[in-house]
Amino acid sequence: MRTLVTRLRHRPWALAALAAFSAVGLLLSAFVAAPPSSAADSGCRVDYTVNQWSGGYTAAIKVTNLGPAITGWRLTWTYGGDQKVTSAWNATVSQSGKTVTATDAGWNGSLATGGSADFGVQGTYQSADPTPTDFAVNGVACGGTTTPTDPGTPPTTPPPTDPPTGGDCGGAVLCTGFEDQSGATPSGAWQFAAPDCQGSGTVTVDTSVAHSGGKSIRVDGKAGYCNHAFVATTADLSSVGPVYIRMWVRHTTALPAGHVAFVSMPDSSQGGKALRIGGQNGALQWNREIDDATLPAQSPAGVAQSRPLPTGSWQCLRFMINTSSGNLDTWLGDQQVPGLHEDGVPTTDIDQQWLSRTTAPRPTGLRLGWESYGGGDDTLWFDDVAVGSSPIAC
Repeated sequence: MRTLVTRLRHRPWALAALAAFSAVGLLLSAFVAAPPSSAADSGCRVDYTVNQWSGGYTAAIKVTNLGPAITGWRLTWTYGGDQKVTSAWNATVSQSGKTVTATDAGWNGSLATGGSADFGVQGTYQSADPTPTDFAVNGVACGGTTTPTDPGTPPTTPPPTDPPTGGDCGGAVLCTGFEDQSGATPSGAWQFAAPDCQGSGTVTVDTSVAHSGGKSIRVDGKAGYCNHAFVATTADLSSVGPVYIRMWVRHTTALPAGHVAFVSMPDSSQGGKALRIGGQNGALQWNREIDDATLPAQSPAGVAQSRPLPTGSWQCLRFMINTSSGNLDTWLGDQQVPGLHEDGVPTTDIDQQWLSRTTAPRPTGLRLGWESYGGGDDTLWFDDVAVGSSPIAC
């Protein structure tokens, strides 16, 4: 049984409201070797990856079942510092003193032998943020020598690795799982697009990875400004308002410190320039091309109110754009992202840049893909995309 711990540290960045900050990473790895007995055949492994800044942190956590199949998991650990968990995704997380308990979200609770589940936490600390090492699943230490006390009943079919799809698209004006794509190159209602300039990034129809059905759109995104690569709908969205978007996205590489975008919407209120969704400093963000404003502000406190986009699993992203008031909302799964919520009320470290422009956005199209403004390759898949004028469930 092994516990793999990876820590990624970021030095503090400037709090200038209109300036992006940079991070210097320090990667530390610690390993607890598996015991030489047959106990390695039953137990667990935990990968705990920390992204830390002054006063705050996020941790991406992967639980791998090395024992008999289980139908529900509960992971516990103890913080050695004064860390406080403030939010979580893909699991229900509580804290009592220094002890943290994470319980599966239901859809990711069944783990076959060798199966894994990914979730994450975000938190704060005052003086110290040491990495925990005493992980235990269902009361049994990852590194102990006994079998989990509650292995559950082995499933008769492979357990689900992703959340179930939430019904149909309702009254959406655009609803696709890309099942109508007939070749490797996007065609028909979806076409390849490279706004501004084109490089070596590619977009293909993938038949090996899908959230549902048998097809998805794969984007091999490359670093560098001129590697824009998107698939764009031919549908005119200029009459949809408010705009609700739901998509399932999967990617392989954590969002980098530099600015990237994977959703780009031509916006008539910006003269056709893009309203963009992507990442910076490791967390999701909105970006407005006309003045490069970001939501949230790229300060430590602002970024702490956003969320990273977990890798290696399908994630449901939902967005709302109020085309009358300019308000925005963002959900990762069913959890609203505080730093990506704009209600028109000024909020320190969140929207001081965004509210400098009062014209409400008016998206006319939707592009899914990758553009980078420096370093940052990534491979992404998009599936089950819907756009409408009312909320669309995951």
